[in-house]
Amino acid sequence: MITAGDFRNGVTFELEGNVFKIIEFQHVKPGKGSAFVRTKLRNVITGATVDRTFNPTDKMELARIDRREMQYLYNDGESDIFMDMETYDQIPILPDLLGDSLKFVKENDVVTVLSYKGKIFGVEPPTFVELMVTKADPGVRGDTATNVTKNAVLETGAEVRVPLFINEGEMIRVDTRTGEYLERVK
Repeated sequence: MITAGDFRNGVTFELEGNVFKIIEFQHVKPGKGSAFVRTKLRNVITGATVDRTFNPTDKMELARIDRREMQYLYNDGESDIFMDMETYDQIPILPDLLGDSLKFVKENDVVTVLSYKGKIFGVEPPTFVELMVTKADPGVRGDTATNVTKNAVLETGAEVRVPLFINEGEMIRVDTRTGEYLERVK
């Protein structure tokens, strides 16, 4: 059990038959009246976000999210196939459960598969990935303004904004949480 007064970012709990993860929280102590906790929650199964306030003494049951390292193998046209690294079992996961979480993942990359009570609801890619730029417009000569970027397509098909000096065939590091270019990989 956890009380609303003990909320922290990333905590998962059960509420009204759903499982929520705390994205943001704020303890509010108004001049008049009693304190409350304002939160922004994400339903881990559906991905929907909601804003909700709680009394600091409200109690919720903690939800245990299972995380397993699995290797992404391939897409067979209907589902994405993952291999459990310990048992070598191959597990198909429907693409609508994954959303955009695989847009920076190549075949054979290791990801974290998330499940609740045996039901898989999502995949977390590695935080940073190194991918090759397969398509990038050439930089405009003389355009030296600060922080000028252009679109680039990566080997997974994802599009990111990169500096003008990045060319096709170069490897870059990308932050998968934000989709931002970090640096060129040598």
